[in-house]
Amino acid sequence: MSTARSCPEFGREDDLQLGPSRGRRGRSLKFYTVTDVAEMLDVSGRTVRRLIARGDLAVHRIGGAVRIADADLKVFLALHREG
Repeated sequence: MSTARSCPEFGREDDLQLGPSRGRRGRSLKFYTVTDVAEMLDVSGRTVRRLIARGDLAVHRIGGAVRIADADLKVFLALHREG
């Protein structure tokens, strides 16, 4: 699997932190809402939901809420990069 380039948007202070503050490898776990991802990508929430429905963007359903992991967003961006 390819690695994604970093994006300045990923360091936002309002990132949702769920569960333990660190993953198994000591990295911070970050999750975003559909609205957060839509704002970062400058698209509508409906577009993000379509990406999810098509299986292009992986999500986690936590207590009925849809969340996109930082790592999954980076993979999506890497796979859909031009150039």
